[in-house]
Amino acid sequence: MITRRQALRSVGGMALGAGAGLMAGSRFAALAAETITLPFGNGERPLVVYPGKRALIGLTARPPQLETPFSVFNDGILTPNDAFFVRYHLADIPLDIDPTTFRVEVKGKVATPLSLSLDDLKTKFEPVEFVAVHQCSGNSRGIFQPRVGGGQAGNGLMGNARWKGVPLKAVLEKAGIASGAVEVAFSGLDRPAMPQTPAFAKSLKLDHALDGEVILAYQMNGTDLPWLNGFPLRLVVPGYFGTYWVKHLNQITVLDKPLDNFWMATAYRIPDNECACVPPGGKPEKTVPIGRFVVRSFLTNVLDGAKVAAGKPLPLRGIAFDGGSGIARVEVSADGGKSFAPATLGEDLGKYSFREWRTSVTVPPGDHAILVRATNVLGKSQPMEATWNPSGYMRNVVETTRIVAA
Repeated sequence: MITRRQALRSVGGMALGAGAGLMAGSRFAALAAETITLPFGNGERPLVVYPGKRALIGLTARPPQLETPFSVFNDGILTPNDAFFVRYHLADIPLDIDPTTFRVEVKGKVATPLSLSLDDLKTKFEPVEFVAVHQCSGNSRGIFQPRVGGGQAGNGLMGNARWKGVPLKAVLEKAGIASGAVEVAFSGLDRPAMPQTPAFAKSLKLDHALDGEVILAYQMNGTDLPWLNGFPLRLVVPGYFGTYWVKHLNQITVLDKPLDNFWMATAYRIPDNECACVPPGGKPEKTVPIGRFVVRSFLTNVLDGAKVAAGKPLPLRGIAFDGGSGIARVEVSADGGKSFAPATLGEDLGKYSFREWRTSVTVPPGDHAILVRATNVLGKSQPMEATWNPSGYMRNVVETTRIVAA
């Protein structure tokens, strides 16, 4: 019987033969035949193929960071597994995982420490399944003005998938939460390549960990998790940025004090105010860990700079989402934001999912700016002017697509 490790290496070998991607020793690498230009200065990036993935935008090779081409989001509400973005923090990613011997350990402030196999998770707990957006904290960072440091990505470090797994709450309840517990920490099989690099671990407040929505996912869109998206088990924290969605999850630790490591106390923090922003070039006086998504919306079927027919209906469609309140309405402007008209919302796949919208506009000859604005159930909408913070997080300005009608 072929193992998952052998299958991954075989796919890598085939990719190497095709000149599209390879696995060198214990590291991934990639060869690019084409490039794509993201919407900011120095935005040219290679299109690369890795095992289990179609051609994606290569941001870095070690560790692999792969952005989904934006055109994918016009193909359907669910993002295909082979097109789903990839974001690792540490370069020593696991290549040797035997799903038959894999275990996830539950320890710390619990009555009964657990060591659970994949089979245990699939047979001893009631599964749950839901659709949720997974979005990197640095999604759209490259578009910030003035520019900020960090990985320079366009709008493709996000995706929407149907996740299946076990509620974290059920696992913690089986272990038994001991008195004094305040947080739950999570870590996976990826490791630092250098001893001075801090190991990756994240934590959630205990009440969040026990809300019944956080899950230990073993399936994505009806199949096993892709290797590069956390096989065989990952944490899914719906509505929260991807820094909490720990891949290759193998350790859950209940803590009696907040986790005070680099990844919680220093990295992934935002200004502690309503807009999570400061004046461009400024520095926040106080920060807090990044948390839920803000509301966002995009036009997906018309590209910036597109030439369209004047005086004829132009069909428009796109997506909107937020951190779990749900989308109440989407409005579209074809006159640069002077007026907005409501779009029609598509099927509701749940409060954490992309929500499709559709409308059409008719424009006279000339240059036009199409704007799309979403509002969630809580009444929160997108700002007309972009906000700024020094980490390049949480962009959610009303997006503009410029077209030429003739």
